[in-house]
Amino acid sequence: MFKDVFPDRPNALKEIFGKDKIVIGMIHCKPLPGSPFYNGNFRETLDAAVQDARTFVENGIDGLQIENAWDLPFPNPRDISFETVAGLTAVAMELRTKFDIPVGVNMLANGVVPAMAVASVSSLLWVRCNQWANAYVANEGFVEGPSAKALRYRSFLKSDSIKVFADVHVKHGSHAITADRSVEEQALDNVFFAADVLIATGERTGDETSSDEIRRIKAASKLPVIVGSGTCENNITRILGECEGAIAGTHLKVDDKWWNPVDSEKVTRLMRIVRKFRGE
Repeated sequence: MFKDVFPDRPNALKEIFGKDKIVIGMIHCKPLPGSPFYNGNFRETLDAAVQDARTFVENGIDGLQIENAWDLPFPNPRDISFETVAGLTAVAMELRTKFDIPVGVNMLANGVVPAMAVASVSSLLWVRCNQWANAYVANEGFVEGPSAKALRYRSFLKSDSIKVFADVHVKHGSHAITADRSVEEQALDNVFFAADVLIATGERTGDETSSDEIRRIKAASKLPVIVGSGTCENNITRILGECEGAIAGTHLKVDDKWWNPVDSEKVTRLMRIVRKFRGE
């Protein structure tokens, strides 16, 4: 079976974090140059990212992931341009300079090839891909799985150490194209196309990820699985009992709004539960 492909592949989460049951905090970047809501003041975007990162780090988060969340409406991957790459690279370099913590990147929407450029230059450790192996239809139009191009580009950049964190069942998109294929089969596609970590998500940003989704992905693969949406202090114990970790963003922000600053008390409470689960 495909779940046995690359049976000796190292556990990417252990390689990156050196511990079990990890939580990655989301940096939802303010508008970057070229996007409709950008006001011409990149310093404001940079300072907001640094402040959110500092709040996460000072309250015990295990890693950070930057994302161009405010570049609404998101372009199709083929239309992502140079200024977006430049902006995310500048944010990444600033965070890598100021904080000694693992950092990854997600470039919306599904801009995995340009994200590889950001990660390579900035020494980031992973890229997140919202759809790695199959095509789907979303607000951005028809979006193809970028795995073939992204892995060849990673090789071209001589950056094979960059890991791929791949969503199995894409959120913010229609599943019509793959509706005849089970979640398990889509998980196997990601394994076969050399993803390193599989992500289970809800339907939209902030939606809680179901136990069924996690269980079905775990059953199909030997790769580590993390949750990609809806993580909060009320469900983190369940999540860590079902998989290897989580990416947490919306519910760690003020008033549970992804566009607000990170709430230090929420991060503290969440990570207290995580450390207790890990026996620290």
